Amino acid sequence: MAKQPDDDDVDLGISLETVATIVDHARALQGTEEADPEQADEDADSEAALLQDSGDDLTEESLVGFIDELNEDEQAALIALAWTGRGDYGPDEWEEALRLAAERNIGRDAGTYLVNMEMLGDLLAEGVAAFGLSIEDVER
Repeated sequence: MAKQPDDDDVDLGISLETVATIVDHARALQGTEEADPEQADEDADSEAALLQDSGDDLTEESLVGFIDELNEDEQAALIALAWTGRGDYGPDEWEEALRLAAERNIGRDAGTYLVNMEMLGDLLAEGVAAFGLSIEDVER
């Protein structure tokens, strides 16, 4: 069970709802790449079938656009969360990860950088989990 945040917890610099939206979108994109059409035929309500139905709405370009519309602090927070989820930084190094992510993002395309990360959705979810929070608990 994830620990409940309290007043001493770190401010991630981005809402969990926004991160959850990006995680869902990234996982859907990954799923459309891996979806097995035969599985979709077997169960019309399966994840593979649902992803194939919504594949036109969820594109890499739309995810890049969504991320690029975030402010620079939110973009840096996403990058730092992905790095944390990948194991490059721990929660105790959050301020450093956030600072380096902001520096890395100056004049660059955060959306493209993040979308090109393998397993982006999982990395972000793991990054959030490192702080004792859960993407799965966020209302959508």
